[in-house]
Amino acid sequence: MSASHEAFGDLPMDPDLTVMDEPVGAAGGHATHRRWDTALVIAAGGAIGGGLRWLLNQALPHGTDGFPWSTFVENVTGCLILGALMVFLLDVWGPHRYARPFLGIGILGGFTTFSAYTVETLGLLRAEQAPTAFAYLFGTVIVGLLATWTGIAVARKAAGISPRQA
Repeated sequence: MSASHEAFGDLPMDPDLTVMDEPVGAAGGHATHRRWDTALVIAAGGAIGGGLRWLLNQALPHGTDGFPWSTFVENVTGCLILGALMVFLLDVWGPHRYARPFLGIGILGGFTTFSAYTVETLGLLRAEQAPTAFAYLFGTVIVGLLATWTGIAVARKAAGISPRQA
């Protein structure tokens, strides 16, 4: 049994971590040292994702009282891609030190914007656009979850992974 299973039982562990990466805990007295290379990879991905989000916002501008289509499209598209990406990163390609930080946290984290989603929902409520605000609030979550499921299903099909293998 590995050290992670002894310390953490059956809890899921990050497949990108090795035993050397894991914190020792209170008994050992020290934590994982910082990984600046990973932070730089995330920052580079975030710059790309943020740039893509900016381009989409320019292509689909909206006012304060209209449905925020650009943010809706960004978040739903991000959910779809993230679902597919996780299948490939976890089930097809296997762990790689920089893949998830760059693609998942960096690019998709920079591209999606759930903070803008909440601010825009509040703005719609303040503009007395409650039906639009609630359609946006709940529609984003529902469509985002469906997009994630679709991304997973399509990626599994493309990779030839049956649902029972996953």
